[in-house]
Amino acid sequence: MISWGVNPVGWLASAGVLGVVLGLAAKDTLSNLFSGIFIMMDSPYKEGDYINLDSGERGYVLNVGIRSTRIMTRDDIEITIPNSVIANAKIINESGGPHENERVRLSIGVAYGSDIDLVKNILVDVATKSGLISAKFEPRVRFRDFGESSLNFQLLFWIDKPEARGRTLDALNTFIYKEFNKNNIEIPFPQRTVHLKKQ
Repeated sequence: MISWGVNPVGWLASAGVLGVVLGLAAKDTLSNLFSGIFIMMDSPYKEGDYINLDSGERGYVLNVGIRSTRIMTRDDIEITIPNSVIANAKIINESGGPHENERVRLSIGVAYGSDIDLVKNILVDVATKSGLISAKFEPRVRFRDFGESSLNFQLLFWIDKPEARGRTLDALNTFIYKEFNKNNIEIPFPQRTVHLKKQ
């Protein structure tokens, strides 16, 4: 260019500025592109999996694209998440592992003096007869500890689909409360005794 009488300094400076501008503008796009490729190669989840993100989103994976991942929440709302965001997030894939069954823990406390064996029997019977838990696994009850005002138990059971967790917990809590009332088993609640000093 110099031999033709053209000064290349201005052209090079303009090209450098233009390169920086384009680089900054395409940064997010390139980040999403490479993240999408890494997600497809690493396969932390696939279409149809039920996932939870550390940002709070949870639902079924509808599509894993080059730029973004789309999930459908339990409220039937489609969320599009850039791959650069989801690639750096903690992902809990509830559909991963050898099967889609998921173990659920339901904690409950009963008053001191309650019949421990009766409590265990009621919890197991409610879970078994509800028809909501997985038939592949037997429900179990564990007496976990002595609380400040309650004997603390935990009902362990399996569900067939991750999305059934909320519905199952709602039904079992309702059934347990009714059965405890029938059998005069008290569920304690925090209480405080206040002493007033006389002047």
